[in-house]
Amino acid sequence: MQRLVKWLLYMAVTALVLLVGYAYIGPYFGADFAPQQEEIRVPVTLTDE
Repeated sequence: MQRLVKWLLYMAVTALVLLVGYAYIGPYFGADFAPQQEEIRVPVTLTDE
């Protein structure tokens, strides 16, 4: 059981390191993480009460 927990811990740490590495290195390989930007204009009516 202890070997299984140790193996899962190693896999989780490896996955975390790979995920962080992909986040930093991904844009150099064409992965674009930026959201699509567009301007949205909504009219607002202010009233005095």
